[in-house]
Amino acid sequence: MTTTLSRLLVLLTALGAVLVAATGPAHAHASLTGSSPADGEVVATSPERVELTFSERVSLTGDQALRVLDPAGERVDTGEITDLSADGVVRHGVALADGLADGTYTVAWQAISADSHPIAGAFTFSIGAPSETSVRLPAQGPGGSTAGTLYDLARFPAYAGFLLLTGGAAFLLVCRPGPAARPVVQRLTLAGWTTATAATLALLLLRGPYTGTGLRDVVDTKTGTALLCRLLLLGAAALWVAALTADRARGRRARAALAGTGVLLAPATAATWALAEHASTGPWSWLAVPADLVHLLAAGAWLGGLAALLALLYRSPVPVPRAAVRRFSRLAFWSVVALAATGLFQSWRQVGGWDPLLSTRYGQLLVVKTALVALLVGTAWISRRWTARLADPPAGPAPDAPDAPDPQDAPDGPHAPPPAPDGPDDPARRAQLARQRAAVQRTRRRRDRDRDTGRTGLRRSVLAEAAIAAAVLAVTTALTGSTPARTEAAAGTSATAPQPLSLQLPYDTGGPHGRGTALIDITPGVTGENVLHLRLEDPEGLPNGAEEVRIALTLPAEDLGPLRYEPAHVDVGHWVADDLRLPRPGDWELSLTLRTSEIDQTTETTTLTVG
Repeated sequence: MTTTLSRLLVLLTALGAVLVAATGPAHAHASLTGSSPADGEVVATSPERVELTFSERVSLTGDQALRVLDPAGERVDTGEITDLSADGVVRHGVALADGLADGTYTVAWQAISADSHPIAGAFTFSIGAPSETSVRLPAQGPGGSTAGTLYDLARFPAYAGFLLLTGGAAFLLVCRPGPAARPVVQRLTLAGWTTATAATLALLLLRGPYTGTGLRDVVDTKTGTALLCRLLLLGAAALWVAALTADRARGRRARAALAGTGVLLAPATAATWALAEHASTGPWSWLAVPADLVHLLAAGAWLGGLAALLALLYRSPVPVPRAAVRRFSRLAFWSVVALAATGLFQSWRQVGGWDPLLSTRYGQLLVVKTALVALLVGTAWISRRWTARLADPPAGPAPDAPDAPDPQDAPDGPHAPPPAPDGPDDPARRAQLARQRAAVQRTRRRRDRDRDTGRTGLRRSVLAEAAIAAAVLAVTTALTGSTPARTEAAAGTSATAPQPLSLQLPYDTGGPHGRGTALIDITPGVTGENVLHLRLEDPEGLPNGAEEVRIALTLPAEDLGPLRYEPAHVDVGHWVADDLRLPRPGDWELSLTLRTSEIDQTTETTTLTVG
């Protein structure tokens, strides 16, 4: 490849890596939607276990996946994580030791989202009353370290290697560039296999530090299994590539056998991405996985084949046959059709509307990718026009046939000194003359090749296509590391909607110390199980007592209730009901009955809205 082309391709690869790195660590698909006890909650007695609820399926593996730490930083959980998921709700829990003392406890967790990205977090709850805690958790979770950055960067050559491998092989088998041009595409296909294998091995080794787990734990996850399967498939592909580059692969039967094997290997390798990333999660995943397979294979046939054509236009010792270029043009056309159909489906599935398309990182990257693909299709249309103007190269001697040197093509021009006789007694001189003749032949072939304006125009347009394709690949790699827009928008909505319910209710029982304000907090304030905290304050804001406290909840719209509760007395002026259930959404009437003496009692009523 020429020096200029080599430098350009290196620059494009570097720019792609910078773009991937600039997107930051991969963002997760799943998120924590709730916990029991809730964040900041004060419970009266020690709970039996801590439960976490997630928006989608997650994997919690390893000793550090879910920890509960006491105020001194010592673990108080049993370490045995239980999957409590049921009825579509993803929930995991860990049992606690018996008889935990009062104070503030820290829950630290880290998990692997179903689309392979690590997530982590921490929160606190208190038993009896809050206290000081010595726990200091790291500010940076899994995925944000140097290993996470390297892992994100390694995904780019993994994709690029797969595209070069599948596209180069498809170009050899479908477009049939001819014996003289085959070695160029064969070397490109081998380079693709080498790149994909090295990048996959790097991803497997980096997966542990990236997710904060050991290699054994990595192998047990869906992504680790996918990476191992990809390595095995690439090992089988090594034998296939060796057969593809052998001389015996030029016959019709050999091509048919290789094509049949490739039809099995390529989709199986592409499945290691489709089954472990975004396509395997979210709505319509049963259709998204095969659509993602078609998308990856079509990208390989088009973009990988484009790289093969570019290498031929710059490196082939003879002009690329017109028939081969036209076969690739037809292959690229149907690949673009497949890419457009599957891309539109995946975009609808992962975005879901106009607002997430413009307000989320995933949507903005998708807009950039769409613009780049549109530019790429426009450039490909120009290449198709140059293809239509191609003429078959004139018949001439074979590239390696001996040819008399032309004085005009000699390295020193027409004034070069005549060669000395190459007698049998001067082997050095004979070798020098052979090298000169080879250089002359290469110069003549390059001049004849470049004389065709159609091929010159095609070479320039294909080079522009390759530059845009590298940018498309970089943006695509960044997309695979981003939270889908639909999920991010839903997480943003859920983060603002279910907030704890807080009420202030004035009361007056009529007796001494019978006036004040009841502060009621209901967490998390949604349908289902909740925890109610009641605090009584006198007019000066100090804790106020009561001999009896009762609560009743009624939903008049559905004639439900009253649901009666007697909160447990925790501290002066503080009561807790940790078994409060709100089975239906709506406007609930809360009746608070307070008795401050044998005869002084009042019932106050207010309304709370449960979403």
